[in-house]
Amino acid sequence: MAILNVSLRGTAASTSSSSLPSWPHLSNSVPFSLSKKPVIAKFPNTTILSPPKLRLQASFGKKTRASLSATMATGGQEVLPPALTSTSDPPTLFDGKTRLYISYQCPYAQRAWIARNCKGLEENIQLVPIDLQDRPAWYKEKVYPPNKVPSLEHNNKVKGESLDLIRYIDSHFEGPSLFPDDPAKREFAEELLSYTDSFNKSVFTSFKEDRTEAAGAAFDYIETALSKFEDGPFFLGTFSLVDIAYAPFLERFQPFSLEVKKYDITAGRPKLAAWFEKMNKNLAYKKTRRDPKELVESYKRRFLAQK
Repeated sequence: MAILNVSLRGTAASTSSSSLPSWPHLSNSVPFSLSKKPVIAKFPNTTILSPPKLRLQASFGKKTRASLSATMATGGQEVLPPALTSTSDPPTLFDGKTRLYISYQCPYAQRAWIARNCKGLEENIQLVPIDLQDRPAWYKEKVYPPNKVPSLEHNNKVKGESLDLIRYIDSHFEGPSLFPDDPAKREFAEELLSYTDSFNKSVFTSFKEDRTEAAGAAFDYIETALSKFEDGPFFLGTFSLVDIAYAPFLERFQPFSLEVKKYDITAGRPKLAAWFEKMNKNLAYKKTRRDPKELVESYKRRFLAQK
């Protein structure tokens, strides 16, 4: 029997019951009311679901203690494996399983990771994170000779390059389509995907040389692109591979520009501001996001250390 100590973090007095999400009834659940005192509930062999922001701490006997954090994400929060290093053994390669080799810190790898999540392939494509600062030799020797991430092991072959991989994942696996059928949107999608490297280079250059005007022109291009279709807040109106291609970089550019350069990339760009707002509600993308403070510190080391 599991003993569950339940405690609420924060204040719920001002929250109306109508704003709370509904949760499925469990046949083995026990209703109880919350008070200022801790509530102890006993559940025999029961899986417990909870609304977000309710943190549960369960002790199973005296030997095991586990802390659980609730999530609204479909299928629950994915448990991310630790990054493999030079001392890590490789997985059993080319055994029929599909593996996506990534780095948690790499924006290019994040593209493929987002595409995987958006297609609902968490159980079909295994994440294999690599520590790029201490990468295992077997990755280059046995998996992907270019020794970069991302790469995808599928059907006993390994493919790379992030823009190619997000297209491949979209076209070779089940799940919602991430590329439009409309010819005009497809044409514009190709233009935007071809521009990603130029966009990133312009912003990187502005960071290195303190040239805000160079970054401004690049972000103005993004604002104009987001204004082309009116059927949604994304680049093609509806969410697509284009948003996946730009998201990891915009995720990094925004906090660094604001904190270090004192430059708000959304100021005077309402379409870009709306895009950020909508993207940050995308659960598949949110699972891949890094702590903004971590991203800012990474860019400080990259760009400020060169001066």
